[in-house]
Amino acid sequence: MSDPTLASRVAPTGTLRVVVNLGNPVLAQGTEEDPRGVTVAIAREVADWLGVPLHLECVDAARDSYAAIVEGRADLCFLANEPAREEGVAFTAPYVLIEGVYVTDADSPLQSSDEVDRDGTRIGVRAGSAYDLFLSRSLQHAEIVRADEATDVFEEQRLEVAAGVRQPMEDYVAATGRRILEPAFMQISQAVGLPRHVDADAVSAVAAKLEELKASGFVRDELARSGVEATVAPPAPDWVGQDG
Repeated sequence: MSDPTLASRVAPTGTLRVVVNLGNPVLAQGTEEDPRGVTVAIAREVADWLGVPLHLECVDAARDSYAAIVEGRADLCFLANEPAREEGVAFTAPYVLIEGVYVTDADSPLQSSDEVDRDGTRIGVRAGSAYDLFLSRSLQHAEIVRADEATDVFEEQRLEVAAGVRQPMEDYVAATGRRILEPAFMQISQAVGLPRHVDADAVSAVAAKLEELKASGFVRDELARSGVEATVAPPAPDWVGQDG
């Protein structure tokens, strides 16, 4: 690390405070006492690179990760880069791409995701999630029903559809006999976020470190170690590695 002031700008308390969302099983697993997953591994790498201790705060929802950043309780978060969040968060390029899909009952008349946005269709979503934000700005006819868990409200209120991340939704349909509507309705670009007030050079330095972790195979290997199938994002368009 060539800039001796970088650590103090990214981690002004002397400890890198990172918020991890255990509610997204693609990115984090385990418990609050023993969190694991690709986001935890990235957090440790960034703390080691900065030369500071690491403190992890575990939450259960993306909206809580966002709140930790904007309220000054965290220096780093892992969130989907959604326009609604850019007021409070400065994002790197994505490191993982995951899909948002719809689930419906086995006997539902809906046959594809393209049929969901119609009058009379109610969609259960996890409040404040990336797909909540995406659907809130893109749907024109269907109604969004927000709750702590999309599948819970889907069942409790007998909604037509639930929305969520593909991997846990695949587990859900396998356990309940429901089905996924193809194709995926969105691609979710998961990125590292820093508080908006952090200077651009510091954000760029963290973004470059993340690109190194992608290029080296670190992100791919950590996903595999977690038993997760997800796509590592391609290199950022303006990133040049050490050999290039």
